[in-house]
Amino acid sequence: MVQRKIVIYESAWCSYCWHAKRLLTKKGYAFDIVDVTRDGRMRAWLAEQTGRRTVPQIKIGERWVGGFEEIRALEADGELDRIVAGAA
Repeated sequence: MVQRKIVIYESAWCSYCWHAKRLLTKKGYAFDIVDVTRDGRMRAWLAEQTGRRTVPQIKIGERWVGGFEEIRALEADGELDRIVAGAA
């Protein structure tokens, strides 16, 4: 299966970040991690891109999909695999 690139923007000690990584790992998806814990500029950029100040923020391909709650909902609806495969 072809997989779009997945990037997780996270901060240290974030339980939602851990859960997001666990869900994606269980699905067998590879992902890159960008730690924004102590990077004010990166956090400001992330807020500009997503409209949110929370982490994790997850990008699949060119699409911002939200955080853990959003990918969990996408998984429950069967949409996560389609997005990662580029079919949605």
